[in-house]
Amino acid sequence: MKKNKDTKIAIFSGLVAGIAASSCCIAPAIALIAGIGGTASAFSWIEPLRPYLIGFSIVAIGYAWYNHFKIKKDACGCSTKPKWYQTKTFLIVITIFATLSITFPYYSKIFYPHQKQTTTIDKQQIATIELQIQGMTCTGCEEHIEYALKELDGVVEAKASYEKGKAIVKFAKKKISVNKITTQIDSTG
Repeated sequence: MKKNKDTKIAIFSGLVAGIAASSCCIAPAIALIAGIGGTASAFSWIEPLRPYLIGFSIVAIGYAWYNHFKIKKDACGCSTKPKWYQTKTFLIVITIFATLSITFPYYSKIFYPHQKQTTTIDKQQIATIELQIQGMTCTGCEEHIEYALKELDGVVEAKASYEKGKAIVKFAKKKISVNKITTQIDSTG
């Protein structure tokens, strides 16, 4: 009976840790879909814990697989039907879901549609600024910031880099202010 409880706890722990490991990146995509972009910043504090959460998730799910493949013998020698959370299919689904959650930052850009706007702006009216941004941790953060900036009327081009911790924005000086651009970046969390 203890083994069943251990497996259940390991599966649940691995799943939660896998989701939590990428919640700083998953939350902006969900918020984008829901139309509430500012709430995504609530999960940015989890990012420094990401390596530990990934490790915990791998250990917990590995332990669940270990328990699943351990030789199963009842004290009476009779076989019992496993509960739904003890089946191999459930364990496979949880493992795949945790893996997708952990790797989300690497494929998150598919959730940010790229818009192409064609506007005619005099080249003399275009300014370029380089902004330092703290807290970007993955390509998902880059995509989230670029998407938010490209929504603004007057932004011609936006390129963010989490590795360099900055964004380069080209904008029409007469259409939008630097303050509006920084406010939009801050709203992404």
